[in-house]
Order: sequence, then C-alpha cells, then structure tokens
Amino acid sequence: MKRLATIILLTALCIGASQKATAQEDYRFDAGGGIGMTGYLGDANTSSLWSNPGIDGMLLFRYMRSPRIAFKTGFYVGTLSGNTEDMTDVLPDAAQFKFSTTFFELCEMFEFNFFNYGIGEKYRKLKRWSPYITGGLGATVWTTDGYTGVAVTLPFGIGAKYKINERLNLGLEFLMKKTFSDKLDGTMLSDPHAIKSGFAKNTDWYSTLSVTLSYEFSKRCATCNYR
Repeated sequence: MKRLATIILLTALCIGASQKATAQEDYRFDAGGGIGMTGYLGDANTSSLWSNPGIDGMLLFRYMRSPRIAFKTGFYVGTLSGNTEDMTDVLPDAAQFKFSTTFFELCEMFEFNFFNYGIGEKYRKLKRWSPYITGGLGATVWTTDGYTGVAVTLPFGIGAKYKINERLNLGLEFLMKKTFSDKLDGTMLSDPHAIKSGFAKNTDWYSTLSVTLSYEFSKRCATCNYR
C-alpha cells in the first residue's frame, strides 16, 4: 500500500509539473502598429471607395478583458484624395474639384471575438485565430486647401486575428468611418448641390484597411493555479 501510494503521489506530481510547464499565461495588454490603405466617399467620389486609394499607418493599445472581449485605443495617420472628374455625377455649372489631405485620428473601440482567442488549455476552448466585429467613437483632424477641420467620427468594421506565438499577434482589420462633417474634402465641396447636410446626406466617409502586428505583456495571473 505504501509503495502504491508513493507511485500515485509521484505520478500526480509529475502531471502537475508538466501542466504548469505547458500552461498558457494570460496577458492583459497588447500593443503594436500597422500599415494599410485608405478609401474615401464624399462629394468628390460618390460611388467607388477605392478609386483614389491612400495610405495609412496606425498604433494600437489593447486591453484584453477576456478571450472574447477587448477594448482598443487606436491612433491613425493617413492620406485621402478625390477628384470629381472621375464621377458620373455632374455638379452644377459642370464644376470640377479635386483635393488631397492628411488626417489624424484617435479612437476608442470595442472588440468582440467570435471565438475564445488564445493559445492554451483545451478545456478553455481557446482558438489560435478568430474573426471579430468592432465599433466605437473617435475624433479626426485634417487640413484641406487651407481649411483645418475637426470632426467626431463613428468607426465600425470587421477583422481577424491570428496568434503567431504565445504573445505575438497578426491582424487584418477593415473599418468604415463616418465623419460628422461635410468638409473633409474642403469647403468648396461642402454643399455642391445646395442640399442641407444631415446624418445621412452630404457627410463624408473614409475607410482604413490595415495589417497589424502586436505584442502582449503584463501577466494577468502569474502565480495562481485556479482560474
């Protein structure tokens, strides 16, 4: 009996040591950056989002509340442009306009992963990749033809994450961003059809399509054995 008890105890200790050595650590924060492409919809482009693509760079800081929920702060810098000569729509007096600008955006986003995102114990049903939906609130600053504007934005979209390893994440994200301004493309195009601006009319939109790389840090629970 003593020999059997010793064998059972040693087996249990070996299993426990093995589990501790291979267990996935949870991290609370994620930081990184990315690059990508921008698109614009407004009075200088009413149909094709990618007719005058621009570029963007971004920084992100993410608080991971759980394998399903995260909160992200994003800072974007990008270029936008448009040209009414590319449109089928005809402006009054056959006027033609074009613009280009650089924007700066700061936003707070909520993310919901469709799967429990992570690498680790099978009982937690973690997956190495997950699509997600996201939405939030932001502010954008830009300058077009000498006019400097500031507007509230509503960013929303979809994305996907993949864990390269325990702490390194690769992402792809597409966001549409509604601006509460009709002057993103300049003051000359703020009201070309003499239609009063509203929530659904004459306000400008832009998009970002970004590839991101981020790194997790700050262990959530470095010593506890029960989650």
